[in-house]
Amino acid sequence: MQHSVQHILQELEGLYTRQEISVLTRLILEEVCDNKINHLSGSGLRKAEDIAFRLKSGEPIQYILGKTEFYGMPFMVTPDVLIPRPETEELVEWILAGNRQPGFSVLDIGTGSGCIAVTLAKKIHGANVYAWDISERALKVASENAFLNCVNVRFSLRDIFQPVDNSPIFDVIVSNPPYVTESEKTTMEANVLGFEPHGALFVPDDHALIFYERIVDVALTSLYNGGELYFEINRDKGTEVCDMLRSKGFTHIELRKDISGNDRMVRAIKPDDHG
Repeated sequence: MQHSVQHILQELEGLYTRQEISVLTRLILEEVCDNKINHLSGSGLRKAEDIAFRLKSGEPIQYILGKTEFYGMPFMVTPDVLIPRPETEELVEWILAGNRQPGFSVLDIGTGSGCIAVTLAKKIHGANVYAWDISERALKVASENAFLNCVNVRFSLRDIFQPVDNSPIFDVIVSNPPYVTESEKTTMEANVLGFEPHGALFVPDDHALIFYERIVDVALTSLYNGGELYFEINRDKGTEVCDMLRSKGFTHIELRKDISGNDRMVRAIKPDDHG
């Protein structure tokens, strides 16, 4: 057993930090040993070696294992969806901090793995949670995550750039849309560029707010007056997003930083008819 752990560490040395290797080794052992550290079979060792080989290529551990954790809850992930990030947990925390009553309705636009929608459905008693995505494969993953966490979310295949007909009216709309500009690719980690879905990540440099602008227009017709709009944003676009929201008539606009000190979240209120 000690030899196999040492082998994993040696395989990953130089590619990951010592702290990352420690976390990865723990995850690998949990996967191949079922937490029975002293009972690593031959097949378990081969599985551990296969995982280490894939990690050396840069493949994220979450895709290799097919699972991750978000807000203390289990989630399945595939290369059809982005891996949920800690920053998005902070966005969910902000929504949950509101005084949410049974019957509260929320729409998650671009749900991906469903991490936002499923968590809100789990944590807000009696909430009516809807989630849209343009990807059928992403919606399949999200639906499986709702089942895994024993919640009901109404998923729909929607292209928000098409007319939004017959939409319910919501108390909150939330979105973590694509926001990484094409020019930022050069600064991104290889495992993100090589394995995560580009359609969920990137926007043109000359139209970086394309999704935000459209979602705001949707919100103007699909939010109750006084309803809240929440965004996760590119850390370099906070002022632009706030200015755009202001130009569309939204009020009480608040920009928040994430745990790393980067501008990451925005909340705005849809005014009433006289706002």
